Amino acid sequence: MTPTRRRRSAGLLLALFVVVPLLEVYVIIRVGHVIGAWWTILLLLADGALGTWLVRREGHRAWDALTGALTAGRMPSRELADGVLVLVGGTLMVAPGFLTDVAGAFCLVPLTRPLARRVLAHVIAGRFSAAGLAASSRRAGGFAPAGRPDPSRRPPGDVVQGEVVEKD
Repeated sequence: MTPTRRRRSAGLLLALFVVVPLLEVYVIIRVGHVIGAWWTILLLLADGALGTWLVRREGHRAWDALTGALTAGRMPSRELADGVLVLVGGTLMVAPGFLTDVAGAFCLVPLTRPLARRVLAHVIAGRFSAAGLAASSRRAGGFAPAGRPDPSRRPPGDVVQGEVVEKD
């Protein structure tokens, strides 16, 4: 992993585990000031129940579509993406908080899921193209990932002709 990629991953983890929960607490407190603490708690519980219901409904639909595609003998790429989005969206909806509920609903609701599917495809394509470039540069240069020469990929000029003689 390159230093730039490591920094990007560290920044993403910082955002996921520090910034998002702090934002969630801030939004919950602000909503509590506007509608009251008990109504906020009730709204969070209703969000969790709605998320559970949506996950069950959309999870069954995604599973049925996946088995239908496999039975028909075609590649279930769309169905697999929907399954991933239902899983991620359900996790976000069940977690307490309003911001995660909005992101989870974006992944779960059939109306917005095609857009979420496009975003997911873009992210995955970016990962594959970055991995493909790294692999092709290692093959072309004959170097291992850490920058050390790869002994299995020596240039043709370093080959020594010979034959194996076994002692009996």
